[in-house]
Amino acid sequence: MKLAIHCSNLSWPGGPAALAPTLAEVARTADQGGLSTLTMMDHWFQMEQLGGPPEPMLEGYTSLGFIAGQTSNLELGLLVTGVTYRHPGLLAKIVTTLDVLSGGRAMLGIGAAWYEREHRGLGVPFPPVAERFERLEETLQIARLMFSGEGGSFSGSHYRLEEAVNVPAPVRPGGPRVLVGGSGERKTLRLVAQYADACNFFEFEPEEMRHKIEVLDRHCEKADRDPRTVQRTALIGRDPHTDADGFYRRVEEYAALGIEQVWVMPAADDPVGWVAKLCAEVRPRLEEIG
Repeated sequence: MKLAIHCSNLSWPGGPAALAPTLAEVARTADQGGLSTLTMMDHWFQMEQLGGPPEPMLEGYTSLGFIAGQTSNLELGLLVTGVTYRHPGLLAKIVTTLDVLSGGRAMLGIGAAWYEREHRGLGVPFPPVAERFERLEETLQIARLMFSGEGGSFSGSHYRLEEAVNVPAPVRPGGPRVLVGGSGERKTLRLVAQYADACNFFEFEPEEMRHKIEVLDRHCEKADRDPRTVQRTALIGRDPHTDADGFYRRVEEYAALGIEQVWVMPAADDPVGWVAKLCAEVRPRLEEIG
């Protein structure tokens, strides 16, 4: 089982002046400690459940570029990019740039977007949900086109690209891993089956997780795709340091269902120490699971 961290709460000790050195140390500790992936949020405002707009939130891809210069091994991405935040051609170029400059370590995590308040706050259009999913599908098609390095054009209902030039191309053949976040059974999991390398679920109870995976498998069959080619990942909300028994039990349940990677979120009071303990105590145990 691969272990990743998701930096969602940036209300760290020291305030804004300490964000850069703390983030750098979190990333270096995770990198040297053998974690697989580090992700940031892709929001402009902090979510209400973590304090809302008064709390700090960094722009995602700028942060990943900074982290890339601090690390050597970690896969880097956002969990997940909202499809409304950037034009898809620009998004593909941004992720490709991260991939090239990090030596092939970028990941494109993407979803349909949901946080209307930040869109209204900064004056960014927030289409109805049906249109956002249409845009998500076209964005996935454009990303695949541009990651291929073959160029060409694209004409869809929402986006038109006359020259899908992307030079230099991503380091990895076919481009960065594409992960679609969400668990909607009719639209989201269909898009996973058709376009993505991986899916990402929230922490469901095992029976509900089993059901979601079965739905994904059926979409893969309809798309004439081997379900085993889709990596299944999950974001676990519980803290492995304060609820170790529950955490390991949940991971073992997920491994039995075919989950290959789990994300956990560092505590805000001591993120560096929390990640160091994660690397020393939790990562070795998870390598034995699955």
